[in-house]
Amino acid sequence: MADGGERQRKAYIGSFTAAGGPGIVAAAVTPDTGALTLLSAYDGLPDPSYLALAPDGGTLYAVSETAEGTVAAFRVTGDRPEPAGRPVPVGGGPTHLGLYDGHVLTADYGSGSVTAVPLRPDGTLAGPASGTLRHTGSGPHTPRQQAPHAHQVQADPSGRWAVSVDLGTDSVRVCTLTGGAPAPHREIALRPGSGPRHLAFHPDGEYAYVLNELAPTLTVCRWDAAEGLLKPLSEVQVLADAPAGDAYPSGVVVSPDGRFVWTATRGEDVMSTFAVAGDELRLVATVACGGHWPRAIAESGGFLYVANERSGEVTWFALDPETGLPARAGAVKVPAASCVVFD
Repeated sequence: MADGGERQRKAYIGSFTAAGGPGIVAAAVTPDTGALTLLSAYDGLPDPSYLALAPDGGTLYAVSETAEGTVAAFRVTGDRPEPAGRPVPVGGGPTHLGLYDGHVLTADYGSGSVTAVPLRPDGTLAGPASGTLRHTGSGPHTPRQQAPHAHQVQADPSGRWAVSVDLGTDSVRVCTLTGGAPAPHREIALRPGSGPRHLAFHPDGEYAYVLNELAPTLTVCRWDAAEGLLKPLSEVQVLADAPAGDAYPSGVVVSPDGRFVWTATRGEDVMSTFAVAGDELRLVATVACGGHWPRAIAESGGFLYVANERSGEVTWFALDPETGLPARAGAVKVPAASCVVFD
């Protein structure tokens, strides 16, 4: 327990066990400094590359990013993640998951699909999967866009829609659930060859920012929750200078007050800070990510956390509240780190 009887905040770190990662790592968070103190790890699920927490913080969900692909649930009321039932098979190569309408949805990169797994009232998986939506289409970038590659799925801020981002088809799909199966509402086309990877909503619920992996850009969009409609407005570069080769942007985060957007770019080992001005984003600066191959970023408590996959650490940065610029504050060793989430 923290001073004053408050519950100790925790972070959970995913990693690739096939590359030497420890699995799912639990860490305590020191609020004043942002520091992470490693507590324990669970290595019984192969390649738990992406994690999501239940709203009450008591259950953690993880994809197993393998060729077969599963999703698993864990109790995290103590200092160590404990399995809460058996993993449930989903599509091949799941890379992301989110909670929506009493289900866990997984974005299955390898099979180009979104899979729904129902939840019991206690938060455990009530599998098997209740339905799968297989994306269709391709893009002009060879060989990365020869087929669909669903890379992310999440609920929109209103909770009415599920939104999936597909790198292979240059599109974002808006869905609902019908009889437990993901059902398409509409598909929004982005610039051909851009390769959208992840999307982050503005806290006002009226904007969304799509990070494109194949072109190092952000697509600024308006979001209409009443209609379930995403409208692309503009596309901005995430790097001040043209990269020497493929840049591989990875993660995008919006500040809780909506004033800043941050992105990570693996090929350049940097993070970029953008100032938000209505429909526009202005690139403020890029800074080193504190390691190599920043696969994911997360904001919590005025700090920005980076999962540096290939150098094997999670690095945190204090955020200037006026400029949004990150300043390195510390790091912990986590081999093959892939994501960080906070309760």
